[in-house]
Amino acid sequence: MSDILAFEVVLPVGMEEAIERLTAVLKVEGFGVLSRIDAHKIFKEKLGEDFRPFVMLGVCNPHLAFQSLNINPSVGLFLPCPVTVEEVSDGILISIGDPEVVLNHKVFQDSDIGCEVAPEARIRLMRVVDSLRA
Repeated sequence: MSDILAFEVVLPVGMEEAIERLTAVLKVEGFGVLSRIDAHKIFKEKLGEDFRPFVMLGVCNPHLAFQSLNINPSVGLFLPCPVTVEEVSDGILISIGDPEVVLNHKVFQDSDIGCEVAPEARIRLMRVVDSLRA
């Protein structure tokens, strides 16, 4: 099991350009963006509070999701894969949740999900981050 919670990369671009680049690279690895939550806008609207630009994306690879749900439907509680995009002092920080952290959890120990799906998902998402770094 992995010791990290997320793969991270900082891009020296604006928020929308970072999300566009991320979306394009995710697509190469078979992932699509299913949801987008602009937390900073919601906090302003619902609470009247200012917050740095912070976007939460739900991304999914349909093949891997289908395979995972067939092995253990409880994995649906952790789909889509979480990605955050936030403004930091030196650019835009993209954090992609490590699927092995979830899929190797003890609740899934009696299924093959940790050894069948988690490694492939992890490798694909690591390639996303590596591509963004290039």
